[in-house]
Amino acid sequence: MHLPTTIFIASLNTMHSIQFICRDFTALSPTQLYAIWQLRNRVFIVEQQCAYLDADDKDQQAYHLMGFSISSHQLLIYTRLLPPGVGFQEMAIGRVVVHPDYRNMGLGKLLMQKSIEAIQVLYGPGPIRLGAQLYLQKFYESFGFQVCSDVYLEDGIPHVEMIWNPAS
Repeated sequence: MHLPTTIFIASLNTMHSIQFICRDFTALSPTQLYAIWQLRNRVFIVEQQCAYLDADDKDQQAYHLMGFSISSHQLLIYTRLLPPGVGFQEMAIGRVVVHPDYRNMGLGKLLMQKSIEAIQVLYGPGPIRLGAQLYLQKFYESFGFQVCSDVYLEDGIPHVEMIWNPAS
């Protein structure tokens, strides 16, 4: 699956052009796979100081939504889109990440909008689940996700599970 558009995003006085690409694991190029792992490791392992095994055997069953800068070809935003039954009973959005140098520009909102659209195209309409870091609860609520678990620790970081229903 290839998402349809190049999207322009205004940030202060600069225009950023983002190309979205969505591919299953077997269709990822070595360069794309390296960029994904580099961004995920930079944020989840180094920045958040979580020593965990990122390679969890779910990537091979997922689609990977990547947002690249057209000018620099750098991966700026990314999510992993899991089918129902892999991780959760419902389809799931995970590994939501925005490059640290490109935060507070609206890229996270754009990424979630595109992720919700893409996962429904891939797996059909239905509920979507995610495990949210607690400090991002309100961010996900702004897209209609609702908390559906108690707070729990994952790799030392407070999380809650959240669910999005098509009718919400």
